[in-house]
Amino acid sequence: MRVPDSWSKAPLTLVLAIVTAALWALPALFQLDAWVVARGAFWPVRPAEFDLVPLWLTPLTATLIHAGPVHILFNLIVLLFCGRPAESVLGSPGMALLYVVGAYAAAATQYAISPVAPMVGASGAVSAVIGAYAMLFGRNKVKVGSARLALWLNALWLMVAWVVLQIFMGIAMAGPDFLFSGDGIQIAVGAHIGGFLAGVLLANPLLLFRYRKA
Repeated sequence: MRVPDSWSKAPLTLVLAIVTAALWALPALFQLDAWVVARGAFWPVRPAEFDLVPLWLTPLTATLIHAGPVHILFNLIVLLFCGRPAESVLGSPGMALLYVVGAYAAAATQYAISPVAPMVGASGAVSAVIGAYAMLFGRNKVKVGSARLALWLNALWLMVAWVVLQIFMGIAMAGPDFLFSGDGIQIAVGAHIGGFLAGVLLANPLLLFRYRKA
């Protein structure tokens, strides 16, 4: 499938990027980062005083909170790069469903792996967009007998590369201590994997649903 080169068919991707950037920049400008994290992050076990946002909504609000400018910039670049072609073929409703399901799948997977540590960032939802992009536009560079298997192997390689890039970004921001602390792994690897798998599994059903009457 040819990658579309127009933004006219991807308005939601632009809106997501702008809203995410604005809702990170405003608290950062007024030094309210800690307050926002306490009340908007995905806390599997949340202190009672952090009840401003309903717990069921925090997988979405967590996508609007980031650890710093490098963190959000990296996520937005990948969102814009993969989101434009994905939305162009899935449509804005499909893109919205992909992003929301990716956010919840990321939170659920991270909870299953680390049910204590809080989670912030759009990486899980963006991972779903990457997964869909891999299935819709991936090139079968792996030489195996099955074209379908080659596509899945290509998607797996992209998922591993995405997680590794996130880990290196964390090290670049805060040094090796960013990876581990007394509470465990600080990079939400489970969220990346869960979001990515959601995108991989949703890509074709969403594509078929959009063109069901074609």
